[in-house]
Amino acid sequence: QVQLVESGGDLVQTGGSLRLSCAASGRTFSRYVMGWFRQAPGKEREFVGVIRGSGIRTYYADSVKGRFTISRDNAKNTVYLQMNSLKPEDAAVYSCAARRDGGTWYVRAAEYDYWGHGTQVTVSS
Repeated sequence: QVQLVESGGDLVQTGGSLRLSCAASGRTFSRYVMGWFRQAPGKEREFVGVIRGSGIRTYYADSVKGRFTISRDNAKNTVYLQMNSLKPEDAAVYSCAARRDGGTWYVRAAEYDYWGHGTQVTVSS
């Protein structure tokens, strides 16, 4: 069982930056792929990006590529989402998710087994 707790959501201006954190419980954190998803009011949950257990490889949605960066510190059981050049359309509840690393990229929410409750990101124009 893995428990995930996000933090770092806030109100920022367009063009600003924010770093989200996701702290995980458990002793085998490095064996888990960690994904970030977001959901805006009235919209479907959207894939943001994912990082492999080793932390070496990442994959991003086109909408955030070049602006967002995912990293992880396996010693701290924490994954981060650095968001730069924020736009109003980035406003959403951001959630992290985890699943065992099976050697491929996981971009669908249904592929993840564990979820945090989310943290709100608001971007003012």
